[in-house]
Amino acid sequence: MDKAKVAIVGAGSWGTALATVLDRKGTELKLWVREEDLLEIMKEKRENEFYLPGVELGNNIHLTGDMEECVHGCDIIIFSVPSHAVRAVIGEISPAIKPEQRIVNVAKGLDTDTLKRLSEVISDRLPQNPVAVLSGPSHAEEVGRKIPTTVVAAAPDREVAEYVQDLFMSPNFRVYTNPDIIGVEIGGALKNVIALGAGISDGLGFGDNTKAALMTRGIVEIARLGIAMGAKASTFAGLSGIGDLIVTCTSMHSRNRRAGIQIGQGKSLEEVLGGTRMVVEGVKATQAAYNLSKKFDVVMPITEEIYRVLFENADVKKSVENLMLRSKTHEAEEIVDQW
Repeated sequence: MDKAKVAIVGAGSWGTALATVLDRKGTELKLWVREEDLLEIMKEKRENEFYLPGVELGNNIHLTGDMEECVHGCDIIIFSVPSHAVRAVIGEISPAIKPEQRIVNVAKGLDTDTLKRLSEVISDRLPQNPVAVLSGPSHAEEVGRKIPTTVVAAAPDREVAEYVQDLFMSPNFRVYTNPDIIGVEIGGALKNVIALGAGISDGLGFGDNTKAALMTRGIVEIARLGIAMGAKASTFAGLSGIGDLIVTCTSMHSRNRRAGIQIGQGKSLEEVLGGTRMVVEGVKATQAAYNLSKKFDVVMPITEEIYRVLFENADVKKSVENLMLRSKTHEAEEIVDQW
């Protein structure tokens, strides 16, 4: 592909990491930094000390605090803002976006007010612009250090997905494509919910047995809801499903797992969120997933118990007991129904 001009809106850990991937390919790009103090630090030290310390920012990365300047003249715009901010940011920047500019969302979450997927939120405001998502098992800290990583670019339009694939593909960053944008987004958002549960389990002092059960039954819940929303079952066996779930539930890079550990150790949600600059996406995702389960009449017991812990002050040990003592059932209900 010809050299594309890229705008990245959002200089958190993931937006910064993706900027380094493109910079190493010689891509011309602009990175919008919301916080003025961080912008000055990044310009002076060529490093994002707040969100991705220790990773050098190359000379191809032009830093700006002006959102309109960032997107002007670019072929592709990558939105890397927290999920709860996507709607507001799109509303603010939409007058400056041209119909021919491609849009990629890399945040993993849902819109809690409308229960829409983030690509839907973007398309509602920018109906003329092709929209894709980038998701998968990918800690920013590792991507910034050139650790081999694989992700998936999803879009209903194959050409758009392959455009994103070509844009990012490099020796340390492999990109697959998938037309199932619904499944990719649901997998990316809801794995954070299960990661909170895995962290709570760790915080309670439980072991690998417990975490394996949470992850395995967790992906069942995620797939159950995704399929009800129109996703393909096979997507949840891929990078944006079980792949992202594994990395988020098992790594200390995962802010959702870390938050869960603190909750399991007895801290309140307010204490946990007040102690980090990072956004814990799983909190709002839990709220959205719980409401979606009611909307689509999908049974999601793990999600429901995590919701009760986060928003109804339920006792975490009692929630574990509730899960263990649920009515007995088969592991794969849809298979058993065929007997």
